[in-house]
Amino acid sequence: MIPRKLKPGDGVRILTPARSLKLHWINQELQDEVIRKLESLGLVVSFGKNVNVKDDFSSSSIQERVDDLHAAFSDPSVKLILTVIGGFNSNQLLKYLDYDLIKKNPKIFCGFSDITALGNAIYAKTGLITYSGPQFFSFGEKKGFDYSLEYFQKCLMSEKSFEIVASKKWSEDLWTKDQQNRNFVKNDGFWVINEGEAEGIIIGGNQCTLNLLQGTEFMPEIKGSILFLEDDYEAHVATFDRDLQSLIHLPNFSEVKGIVIGRFQSASNVTKNLLTQLIKSKKELDNIPVIANVDFGHTNPLITFPIGGTAKLFAKDSKISLEILKH
Repeated sequence: MIPRKLKPGDGVRILTPARSLKLHWINQELQDEVIRKLESLGLVVSFGKNVNVKDDFSSSSIQERVDDLHAAFSDPSVKLILTVIGGFNSNQLLKYLDYDLIKKNPKIFCGFSDITALGNAIYAKTGLITYSGPQFFSFGEKKGFDYSLEYFQKCLMSEKSFEIVASKKWSEDLWTKDQQNRNFVKNDGFWVINEGEAEGIIIGGNQCTLNLLQGTEFMPEIKGSILFLEDDYEAHVATFDRDLQSLIHLPNFSEVKGIVIGRFQSASNVTKNLLTQLIKSKKELDNIPVIANVDFGHTNPLITFPIGGTAKLFAKDSKISLEILKH
C-alpha cells in the first residue's frame, strides 16, 4: 500500500514519537529554517499537540505520543507525518497504536534512527509503505542539504523509479553549533563487499533498533528482502557483527536477496577492510550482493528510501547500480 505522493498545499504534521522538540539544540533559528524549507516545497506545517512536552527522559508519555500519532493519521489534511528526531523509546508505542486507523488513512510517515521501530512495525501490521529519510531536525541544516532534499523529493514527491548515486561529499560534524564553518569530507563512493545482483523488498533502517522487533508481531517478513542497515557511533565492529548475526539467525534469512549498508560514523572505526572481513566470515552471505558506505544513517547527507518498497541492486567489477523501483 503506497501512500499518495506529496503535492503543493498538502499538510505536514510534525511529531515527537521519540524525543521532544524541546531540546536545547533545536533552537528557534533551526526551527525557522526547517519551516522555511518545508513551506518552499508547498507544504503546510503543523505540530502535534504534545511535541513540546519533555519529561526526565527527554520525551513525553506513551499516551501523549500515541494521541499525537492517531490525531495525525485521522486528519485528512495531513499527507506527511515527519518526526522531529530519533531517540530510544519509539518501540514503547507499538502495542498501543490503532493499526486499523492507520491502514484506513494511509499517508507518508518519515523518520530514521529510533523511528525505525515505528516504520517497520507499521509496514508489518498494515502493509503501508513507510519511509526512512530526513527528519524535522535534518531540514535545519543550512549547508550540504541539497543531496538529502533531492532524494526526499524523488521518493516522496514523484512516482518515478530512481537510481541512488553516491554524494560527492559528506559530514558528521555537530553542525548545529556552527552552521557556517562546516567540515565536509570527499566521498569515496559505495563499497562492493560481495558481488551479485538482486531485486527485493526493502526492510530495515537502524540495525540495533530493527533487532528490537525480532520475535514480536511487529517484525516484518524478511523473506525476499534487501536489507538496508546502518548504525550510529556506538556500533563498533563487534557490535555491528553481533547484531547482523542476530538477523542471520532469523528463520527466513536464507531467502534474503541482498544487503545495503549505510555509512558509519568515524567513531565506529568500521573501515572497508574490517567490514569486508566481517562479511566474508559469514558463509550465509556468500551468495548475495553486499554493498556499503551508502548515504543513509547518522552522517549527512542521506537518502530517503521506502520500507516495504522495492529495490534493485547490481554489484560487479566495482560497478554498482542501486535503484528504487517501487516507492
